[in-house]
Amino acid sequence: MQCSWKAVLLLALASIAIQYTAIRTFTAKSFHTCPGLAEVGLAERLCEEGPTFAYNLSRKTHILILATTRSGSSFVGQLFNQHLDVFYLFEPLYHVQNTLIPRFTQGKSPADRRVMLGASRDLLRSLYDCDLYFLENYIKPPPVNHTTDRIFRRGASRVLCSRPVCDPPGAADLVLEEGDCVRKCGLLNLTVAAEACRERSHVAIKTVRVPEVNDLRALVEDPRLNLKVIQLVRDPRGILASRSETFRDTYRLWRLWYGTGRKPYNLDVTQLTTVCEDFSNSVSTGLMRPPWLKGKYMLVRYEDLARNPMKKTEEIYGFLGIPLDSHVARWIQNNTRGDPTLGKHKYGTVRNSAATAEKWRFRLSYDIVAFAQNACQQVLAQLGYKMASSEEELKNPSVSLVEERDFRPFS
Repeated sequence: MQCSWKAVLLLALASIAIQYTAIRTFTAKSFHTCPGLAEVGLAERLCEEGPTFAYNLSRKTHILILATTRSGSSFVGQLFNQHLDVFYLFEPLYHVQNTLIPRFTQGKSPADRRVMLGASRDLLRSLYDCDLYFLENYIKPPPVNHTTDRIFRRGASRVLCSRPVCDPPGAADLVLEEGDCVRKCGLLNLTVAAEACRERSHVAIKTVRVPEVNDLRALVEDPRLNLKVIQLVRDPRGILASRSETFRDTYRLWRLWYGTGRKPYNLDVTQLTTVCEDFSNSVSTGLMRPPWLKGKYMLVRYEDLARNPMKKTEEIYGFLGIPLDSHVARWIQNNTRGDPTLGKHKYGTVRNSAATAEKWRFRLSYDIVAFAQNACQQVLAQLGYKMASSEEELKNPSVSLVEERDFRPFS
């Protein structure tokens, strides 16, 4: 009986030792399932052979700015890029999109969408762990010795354009402008960039390539990430006007309608309705306040940020639980009261923010506005955007088309 008891005890101790070893081995590696790579014929070498990085087991807060094109997301991104303790990346999912879309044979099928979102989630998870090597799966041509000059909009990230990641001639605290960064910094060393990432307490990523907040649920619920989502929305009428001005060829028929007063028969209305549907679906999820979003989701209207940039930024940082850096406050003062003609780059952030938010009212005809209001009436009501009932009301700046709404964070 005594021998049997000792045998059971030894087996139990051995089992505990095996489980401990397994847990240590598992948690020492980054979480890379790499779904989607096999389906499109990409090698999975980095999933199997790449270096390992520790999980984010601390309570660091990481940020995802969920937006759509021409909604003010570059401006919001700068609110984090200017913070000295934040590692900011501008649209890293561009690389996923650029790699996978040419391999899809069925266009925008549900299966393709699942592959894209799966790959996007895996990349985001890796980047929040400062595993920049995983990005190499999607960079063309592939980096050599973990160095590349093909990072999309590298210059939009302060950390990637300053020491030690970049070592340009000049003062030690020199931060290069976006255009100078690519020219003066040379190849980006992903190993050095990853070290700079790990030295900071937070990672912030901006993306316009995830349609809805529900697509991020697996990341939000991952306790290793402590991820919070800032969903940025803008009046769809303003987005349409901005896209028509910025992407002139793609939105040529909308501009033709504005110029001639006649709606083209082959107008691609999905360029408007897709934005409204994605906003409506995502905002509906957020405003229903499901348990998985508690303490993790904040809805921000671009118009509120443009009218009161400092106040809204303080609210955002308060929701995140991150101290507001003086560099951020200074950047806001310098970039929200300026002459917008000084920032002519299509993704520039120097502007009179309040005036910029209203500019669309003078760039669209009333016929186009009325069409947009009819197509997007549900999301306009959800977000508190008023209908313009006439040409006179549309062009009268003293008549606000934005309701006073207090979209409090879900906490």
